[in-house]
Amino acid sequence: MPSVRSLSLQALNVVRRLPLVHGPVHAVAEAMARTRWGARYIRSVLEPGAIGHVDYRTWVQRHDTLTTADRAAIDAHIGRMAKTPLISVVMPVYATHPWFLRQAIESVRRQRYPHWELCIADDASPGDDVWKTLSQFAAADPRIRIMRRTVNGHICAATNSALELATGEFVALMDHDDVLPERALYEIAALLQDHPDADLIYSDEDKIDENGNRYEPHFKTDWNPELILAQNMVSHLGVYRRRLIEQVGGLREGFEGSQDYDLALRVSELTRPDRIHHIPWVLYHWRQEGNASFSQSYMDRCAEAARRAVTEHLARTGQDRVTVSKLADCPGWVEVRRAPPEARPLVSVIVPTRDRADLLAQCADGVLTKTDYTPLELLIVDNGSSEPETLALFERLKADPRVRILDAAGPFNFSALNNRAVAEAKGEIVLLLNNDISVIEPHWLDELVAHAVRPNVGAVGARLLFPDGSVQHAGVVIGLGGVAGHLYYGGRGDTGGYYHHLAITRNMSAVTAACLAIRKSVYEEVGGLDADHLAVAFNDVDFCLKIRAAGYDIVWTPHAELFHHESASRGEDIAPAAKARFDAEVAVMRDRWGDILERDPFYNPVFSLQHADYQLASPPKRMAPWERS
Repeated sequence: MPSVRSLSLQALNVVRRLPLVHGPVHAVAEAMARTRWGARYIRSVLEPGAIGHVDYRTWVQRHDTLTTADRAAIDAHIGRMAKTPLISVVMPVYATHPWFLRQAIESVRRQRYPHWELCIADDASPGDDVWKTLSQFAAADPRIRIMRRTVNGHICAATNSALELATGEFVALMDHDDVLPERALYEIAALLQDHPDADLIYSDEDKIDENGNRYEPHFKTDWNPELILAQNMVSHLGVYRRRLIEQVGGLREGFEGSQDYDLALRVSELTRPDRIHHIPWVLYHWRQEGNASFSQSYMDRCAEAARRAVTEHLARTGQDRVTVSKLADCPGWVEVRRAPPEARPLVSVIVPTRDRADLLAQCADGVLTKTDYTPLELLIVDNGSSEPETLALFERLKADPRVRILDAAGPFNFSALNNRAVAEAKGEIVLLLNNDISVIEPHWLDELVAHAVRPNVGAVGARLLFPDGSVQHAGVVIGLGGVAGHLYYGGRGDTGGYYHHLAITRNMSAVTAACLAIRKSVYEEVGGLDADHLAVAFNDVDFCLKIRAAGYDIVWTPHAELFHHESASRGEDIAPAAKARFDAEVAVMRDRWGDILERDPFYNPVFSLQHADYQLASPPKRMAPWERS
């Protein structure tokens, strides 16, 4: 069934073609935009990647509303838990509207998981109303611990005061007007049954208004070292091993508005990625109406605090030759740009080809004359070209000392062609590049090399656009369409996409070999592309999964942008003559990678694997912990 958003877009496209109708509809839209619900509806229709509030509300009713049976199963699971760690919910409070404060505290008291304490610091709120409310709750429930500061110190100082009350093994940070769903702390405890060594746990989140209406969900990726440098993907709900918070000295004053971002970065430095866990479900409702939060009222200061937090994190972790700035049009988000090393390594650009001189000439000209990076060599792997135009082009290109033509006649085997060229490549970095790629801007290779030389990075992929500006490649999602598929394929390239993912450097499970940079040593370490079983399809996905299995990261960057005239020189993989081969390669991937194809850590399991643009699955693939226990 089409979503409300897709139906609205279809109607809007019709209206735009009817001038007599467009004017009145536009006037109605302007009036709607002045209302809360109208503004949300318009934003969900016009912003690519947005999840419409009507669609989300329907999804919540179907898939995120506990039944009596669910609650009984949760309680039974808690009763069977081998370990029930105490979770300290830490809450700074200042001049909170009594109704919002009561809602926040009651949401903790309604938790199905009973092993918690609520530690609240009143940050010298004016008058006695806040303190009276807190005192009433503390008298009614011994798990609520309160203290009153004599001087207003703002959120960092107040949170640290609340932390002094905490005795739990784990600490959950919560704002004074937000709401926890009743399963939140249970989900944390359930994860700890399987991962008792977890140091940092975070969940998905959404927003909530004064009437309890949920909207704008943020369904996140698993731990993503590149993405965390752009946005605070940990909060909310962020849960920390208390010992580590104490080890870093709590929250740092001076980082107000991005204090939890700074904390997440500092704690991540003390642990390992396998001890950072993401729960792919909304366990936190962030209130947006009522009293403005610090981050809403002082956005510029928050953005600067975020920039400083990331800058200092990069310095502490020895990552140099970087610039950190505020991300345009995304207050509070950060953009990290890396520069290649001063002593630039030789890059071997490898381009397999068979005829289509027009495409190859465009590609070679982009590499040799429109790319600023030096030094480089261009290895053209000729897979049996015979057209006079192509042979003449080879002769012209060989006049450039940076160009070599490698003869590799025979049936098309993308893996074998690239493996052959890599064996003869002289560069420290090899760049696999399709012959139907054309250069847009001159600094694309600098960006790829800047990532490829990093010791933790295995492969780097680029942002590829079709000539009409739509998205051809923004990273590969494992499981999409069955085995793997391109994120946002065919979507608009002039937008940021879901939570700006089209404009942010991110870790992915795989990137396309149409433009892939990698150190030659890593290429050889993992055995290159599989020429025996994956001659055409999925060889790059298999390659990236091998790279990840060897302990390296895969990075996709939007700052290396090129045009891709997809498969223009050889046709589609699933043409009738190639179907048997394609089916065999699908079978190889399923046999080799099995369950890994069922769960991409960088694409939330609530999203449909039948669509490439963050559409919600109904039902979602994630099984609730009480259903697994």
